[in-house]
Amino acid sequence: MGLTERKKRILRIAVDKYIDTAVPVSSKSIAEEYEGGISSATIRSEMSALEELGYLEQPHTSAGRIPSGEAYKLYVSELMVKEKPTAKELDYIKKIFLEKTDDLEYLIRNTAKVISELTSYTSMAIAPHDAQDHITNINLFRFKPESALVLIVTENKLLKDNYIALPPDMPDENLAEANALLSKLFVGKTLAECCDSEFMLKEEFSNYKAVFVMVIDALKSYIKYDESDLIVEGEDKILQHPEYTDINKIRNFLKTVTSKDKIINLLSEDGTRDIKINVKIGSEEHEDLPAECSLVTATYSANGVQLGTYGVIGPVRMDYKKVVTVLENVGKILESIIVNKG
Repeated sequence: MGLTERKKRILRIAVDKYIDTAVPVSSKSIAEEYEGGISSATIRSEMSALEELGYLEQPHTSAGRIPSGEAYKLYVSELMVKEKPTAKELDYIKKIFLEKTDDLEYLIRNTAKVISELTSYTSMAIAPHDAQDHITNINLFRFKPESALVLIVTENKLLKDNYIALPPDMPDENLAEANALLSKLFVGKTLAECCDSEFMLKEEFSNYKAVFVMVIDALKSYIKYDESDLIVEGEDKILQHPEYTDINKIRNFLKTVTSKDKIINLLSEDGTRDIKINVKIGSEEHEDLPAECSLVTATYSANGVQLGTYGVIGPVRMDYKKVVTVLENVGKILESIIVNKG
């Protein structure tokens, strides 16, 4: 049994009403919203069919129905009518971003803050780590007699510095030779290519293998996410939603957002160079996400430079229209400001 246009319309109304009220939806309340004249009996029949198809569920304590995870997925991808941001919201976003668009860490933190403020949900952000970035410059600078600073520059102007140990009594001419060899072998290649185990088999590495192993370790640490890359804003906003009057649910939610490795796994799955909305509904499909939570994410970029992945986490009964509108428009404004400044 497929979804007719009438079933889709009824389902959209049911999801909208449940998001607005947090109260199971009755056929009578849908009839009040349904334009075109349709009886409550017909709506009840259609709702029963939607329940059989797995899009509606009936709590034991209510005659009304609530949307299932599958209903929310269909709602976001096909049924919901997107909102437009208000002029006040657009001005707020621009004001925050126009201050320091050349400071990536500032942008990431403030983008997360803007998203949390405008959606009234907890937001998260993770810094960009693109293994496909090409290296444009790599240099070793002697810091102390037996240590050097490694400076790595990619095509996207993302910098990485790290300190490595040098062999005892390594003369400057040998360091210069190692530098020249680094540039010859690394510049023009992607970070992923340089971290490949076969790359270490190159004969050119033989004289300075210990140094080059440490340089590659520095590259590997750059493309690997760690807890310091994650930013979380507005953890207390979950208390504004009726699902979280239960102390156990609050505890479960806070345990999730403070489990940084799990959140990093959820966010890093969505890396892409476009503003693409991804929705995860808590279920067995996403073991790091509690069953009563949803996560909506988007990844931003400008001029080919990845600006990070951002997400909103909250109850499954999330205001998806609001969240998607904010995520899409924050990304567009951020991209526009950076492109125009460039």
